[in-house]
Amino acid sequence: MNILVTGAAGFIGFHLCRRFLSLGYAVTGLDNLSNYYSVTLKKDRLALLEPNAKFSFVQADMADRQAMDRLFNAGGFTHVVNLAAQAGVRHSLTHPDDYINANILGYFNILENCRQHKVGHFVFASSSSVYGLNTKMPFSIHDNVDHPISLYAASKKSNELMAHSYSYLFGLPCTGLRFFTVYGPWGRPDMALFLFTKAILENKPIQVFNHGKMERDFTYIDDIVEGVVRVTQNAAVPNTAWNPAAPDPGSSTAPYRLYNIGNNNSVTLIRFVAAIEDAVGKKALMEMLPLQPGDVPATRADVNDLIQDVGFRPGTDIETGIAHFVAWYLEYYDLN
Repeated sequence: MNILVTGAAGFIGFHLCRRFLSLGYAVTGLDNLSNYYSVTLKKDRLALLEPNAKFSFVQADMADRQAMDRLFNAGGFTHVVNLAAQAGVRHSLTHPDDYINANILGYFNILENCRQHKVGHFVFASSSSVYGLNTKMPFSIHDNVDHPISLYAASKKSNELMAHSYSYLFGLPCTGLRFFTVYGPWGRPDMALFLFTKAILENKPIQVFNHGKMERDFTYIDDIVEGVVRVTQNAAVPNTAWNPAAPDPGSSTAPYRLYNIGNNNSVTLIRFVAAIEDAVGKKALMEMLPLQPGDVPATRADVNDLIQDVGFRPGTDIETGIAHFVAWYLEYYDLN
């Protein structure tokens, strides 16, 4: 396998590249090293990948069509995993253009090149945010998701629709992965775990939204990576039982599939904070706030299709995962 991973300097991209390399695959990592969060953190991730002879890094922006054409013309990629995107629900409320450029235009440039170069399997990151106003739990890929409540979520839903059209028209195997609140070592500084850990260590208050009643299906990074690897190795195939009179949103007559990758277990924000307190050894100062625009009050993933098709079920508990993150955080920032 000769794999292109976009967003390779990002949290999930870095861990995925490292895992692919451990399996002996050739990996090209693409990233534009945007300053949405610490570029130093991104470069430190890359520094752990670049010594591997089977890894090569390309700094370019997916929205640059000519750069993407050159990348694919030279790459000879058998598989592409698209993780690059403008992330963050709240950022989308104030910087909508970023999401159109990265998540729509940039994504299209990758998708079109996958078609032109007959890539064997296109795997792309979607998000649990696509479930929007849905309240039926657990969230299922077989349920309709036509009511996103942020532009970020709408852009991810758009990615799923664009991939399906290419899969149907051109026979391009496409698999979309809806990630559920990923956390772990080398995580993003704008995520709750990073922000809370930093604030607790510095004796500063943390903002606890929805008065601590928020529930999330927190998924440890190693579980996410295992799911992505297994899916990448199993190209999407048509669902021969697909019924156009009762269309299943999670599959198709085309080689197209969707999967949730989550822990199948909702954790309250209060328990999440308690796990950080235990790992850090300090109590948090909590500022209780209402639910924020664009946020959903609860998420939980139905992972039955992932289990059935690739034989994997995420299972790292929140206390174990947070302990691993805090240990990394203290070492990385030399706080031990």
